[in-house]
Amino acid sequence: MAPSQMKAIKVVSAGKAEIQEVPLPKLRDEYVLVKTTAVALNPTDWKHLDYLSQPGHTVGCDFVGTVEEIGKTANSNNAGGQTWKKGDRFAGVSHGVNNAEPEDGSFGEYVMAKGAVGMKVPGNVSDEEAATLGVGISTVGQGLYQSLKLPLPEGQKAGSGEWGLVYGGSTATGSLAIQFAKLSGCKVITTCSPRNFDLVKSLGAEEAFDYNDKDVSKKIRDYTSDSLTKVFDCISEGASPNISAEAISSSKGGVVTYLLPTKHDRADVENKMTLAYTIMGESFKFGPQPFEGKKEDLDFGSKFWEISRRLLEKGSVKVHPVQVEAGGLEGVFEGMKMLKEGKVSGKKLVYKI
Repeated sequence: MAPSQMKAIKVVSAGKAEIQEVPLPKLRDEYVLVKTTAVALNPTDWKHLDYLSQPGHTVGCDFVGTVEEIGKTANSNNAGGQTWKKGDRFAGVSHGVNNAEPEDGSFGEYVMAKGAVGMKVPGNVSDEEAATLGVGISTVGQGLYQSLKLPLPEGQKAGSGEWGLVYGGSTATGSLAIQFAKLSGCKVITTCSPRNFDLVKSLGAEEAFDYNDKDVSKKIRDYTSDSLTKVFDCISEGASPNISAEAISSSKGGVVTYLLPTKHDRADVENKMTLAYTIMGESFKFGPQPFEGKKEDLDFGSKFWEISRRLLEKGSVKVHPVQVEAGGLEGVFEGMKMLKEGKVSGKKLVYKI
């Protein structure tokens, strides 16, 4: 039996959060209550706290834990076929600092998790590894498959087809994207810091380029014989939009899909965007911008989480390198500070709860 109270990291004001003793989230019909065993950090955690703060709302997205309670319809109509029973290991994503639902968010002793969006953790994946997958799996599914329309990553001949650029390949999402894009048949190239070249190549990138090189776009066009038409930009800010767009074929044009609203200069390159939180199929606001709930995002996300589970179980996809930090929920504050200061590279910070 779950307790009536738990500890969670709650927003107090812009840029400030604290651990509070709060009631357990109320079980919603399509959700399961998960007792958290580990959480992982994403840049979106500190950005929501600083720029999209909602006092009283829970912070955090990535988590793993064990199922404690199951909502009335949490095992119904899940497009991926997910069903849950008490004690199952559940890895997934929560919408931290969700303006529409203050009890969403993963940085707590319990998480309210959408039953259709997550995976039963395979036996060959540890809790610390599984905690890293939430935002990454959700985002890769949307970016590579819903937006760029790559063939699904089962049954394809790896690395046999068109070029695909993953901008920011050493990020947690980028390292997954490299592997999935290759399994979908792409010849994958990527950008990152030179210190992470070995990492991204070990994951399947054919070549890696230094994003700080002023000629990086031209070098990518030369390497791909000016034939690149699809880019997944896992950074989506600063110089990345124009580098991504300029790397695309000068004669064919193409498409860049981003993770944030942004602009690039080329009119012949389509600008697309996905946002992981739409995977819940529920309406919310991202700052001032409304996002309507779309069942197609929920259904695709549910299927993609199940595809990902199978690939992880087979060893076809590996998780991003994990850096387990001490301190539990208290430690999360230092982790967010490290991310904000740019002190994390090629690793995913994980905290046991």
